[in-house]
Amino acid sequence: MIYLDNSATTPLSDSVKRRITEVMEQYGNPSSLHPLGQSAEAVVEEARTRVLRALGLRPRSTEGRLFFTSSGTEATALAIFGSAYAKKRRSALRILCTDSEHPSVLRAMDRLSEDGFEIVKIPTHGGVLDMNALKNALDKPILLASFMLVNNETGAVYSVAEAFRAVKRVCPDALCHCDAVQGFMKLPFTPAALSSDMITVSAHKIHAPKGVGALYVSEAVLKAKKLIPFLVGGGQESGMRSGTENVLGIAAFGEAAEELRLSRESTRKTVEELRVYADEKLSSLPLRINCPEGDFLPNIINITLPNVKSETMLHALSADGICVSSGSACSSHAKTPSGALIAFGLSPEEADCSLRISLSHYNTKEEIDALCASLEKNLDRLVRIRR
Repeated sequence: MIYLDNSATTPLSDSVKRRITEVMEQYGNPSSLHPLGQSAEAVVEEARTRVLRALGLRPRSTEGRLFFTSSGTEATALAIFGSAYAKKRRSALRILCTDSEHPSVLRAMDRLSEDGFEIVKIPTHGGVLDMNALKNALDKPILLASFMLVNNETGAVYSVAEAFRAVKRVCPDALCHCDAVQGFMKLPFTPAALSSDMITVSAHKIHAPKGVGALYVSEAVLKAKKLIPFLVGGGQESGMRSGTENVLGIAAFGEAAEELRLSRESTRKTVEELRVYADEKLSSLPLRINCPEGDFLPNIINITLPNVKSETMLHALSADGICVSSGSACSSHAKTPSGALIAFGLSPEEADCSLRISLSHYNTKEEIDALCASLEKNLDRLVRIRR
């Protein structure tokens, strides 16, 4: 099996597997006061330190705090709903996002729109954030701006820092949230460098298990009480996210973050070299690479096939033992073409014929060769069938 769908999820690294095995003995509840509970709490706090360090923050930093959640989706929900419904924030009802956000953001915006908030979506044609449209949207007070760092379908890297600085200049009280799930541990950034008050990250995109995410929140936001809990209950995670912590998953998240922090340069170089090789091989085939006009993450390659639906090609590639996707795994059952690809500039027909290939440093040139051979074989067969 050749796995080229790393933007959907990633295989566990060996060090993460070892860490999970170690922590399986720490079965206490982190909220319990007895020794087993204290041991579990220590595991959680060590992981918190490691993820914060991966975000460029010092242990016990006064710049902000990290709250563990069950997923990136939940962390984003905490950021969006928690800020929208904080009592002191209701003086402004306009919220900004891009037109190509992950469904976890777009569906949250739909819910807020139904509740009376004004949602303005900033265009991202060609994978470039429209700064003129953003500036025009700042003609009213802004409650929140939520922009993704890396588009999960095209790999486009948005100018989030520039956008958030523009928002803060005009609306200094506005909150800025960044969905950095696809960019975490692949691009160098810190909360200060992004000018971001809140940042969403997720474990299963960096070779740790599914079911764990985290939200970074600046200390200024917490002190001003501009964020309220989305899940209430036992008061875990300093009262910001109730529910017993997933100790195994959290420990694995911390291990993966630390491992990639120490090897970020080498893994980045490996993926960049693999992307150059993949572009060269794919360019020889009768297909189009949808490369963003601005910066892009080398891990994600989006291609459009010549009048062959992505679902048809997915089945053909799967028969050859190759795993890719037609877009976001969270939208794989959607009946309509990808909104992110439409926003990028593809027609609905082109979007319906597009595939996402996503790499990790575990992939090889031989796997790219196998992918291209399968694409060439199946394109020739499927195009002839259509004729």
